[in-house]
Amino acid sequence: MVSENIVENVAVKLLQLAVTELPQDVKQALQRAYREEESEAGKTQLKNILENVELAQKTRTPMCQDTGVIIFYVKAGSQVKDLDKIEKTLHRATIRATKEVPLRPNAVDPFTQKNTGDNTGRSIPFIHWEIVSGNTLEITVMPKGGGSENVCALGMLYPSMGLNGLKKFVLDAVINAGAKPCPPNILGVAVGGGADIAMKLAKLALLKPLDQPNPDPNLANLEKELQEAANSTGIGPMGLGGKITVLGVKVEYAHRHPGSYPVAVAVQCWAARRASARIYSDEKIEYLTHKVH
Repeated sequence: MVSENIVENVAVKLLQLAVTELPQDVKQALQRAYREEESEAGKTQLKNILENVELAQKTRTPMCQDTGVIIFYVKAGSQVKDLDKIEKTLHRATIRATKEVPLRPNAVDPFTQKNTGDNTGRSIPFIHWEIVSGNTLEITVMPKGGGSENVCALGMLYPSMGLNGLKKFVLDAVINAGAKPCPPNILGVAVGGGADIAMKLAKLALLKPLDQPNPDPNLANLEKELQEAANSTGIGPMGLGGKITVLGVKVEYAHRHPGSYPVAVAVQCWAARRASARIYSDEKIEYLTHKVH
């Protein structure tokens, strides 16, 4: 049995890790971008970003003032008891983390414009559930910043537009976004399903490590082609020009209706924050994205 106290403490730790320390694959991608960038202005921006990342990790303070809207992905083993208590526990963890990390309060009522002050509210934090076999509980948190969220794109294309239409839509999304999402970015791209399914899969794609190639060779080639196209725009780091506009592209898909061709692009800023942990039935904790001593 996994206690509520353990889940709450792990979730608070994940939120702290996510906003103060980038996963190793993202740090390595930023370092590679710095080495490969040829624009002087772009290289300066990447140097500043890397110094900011190092300082945030050293001081355990958020790497960006926008600590985002909190999204949890919960992969729950079917044998885990008291799953009905997890949602309230994650809400408590969010309130604690807001004070302890601290996190900027980012939950605003869209009608009254009132900020709740603790990053919780109606459907916030948002929780995605996946039930799997076994008795472990895996929790991933992704704090999603507003600048990158504002340029996410959804297109309901005609099926006749096919793969070329998808490529054009993704590239147009990058060009329209410009400097707004604080490039270099990561793109989660999804096609198929329906409007909500495509965007959900696109955001899930953002959780994939950059250093793990897509096992499907066709999708791996598509990811490479989209990344090269995005980097050919010349938008560059922080929109000041250069060859590195995106650090990576990850593609997901679902089967589609014959008359529908939804394409979603989820944009993540350079601060591609995510943190994951697995809690075992004996309450052993394994952090999957970060080294915790």
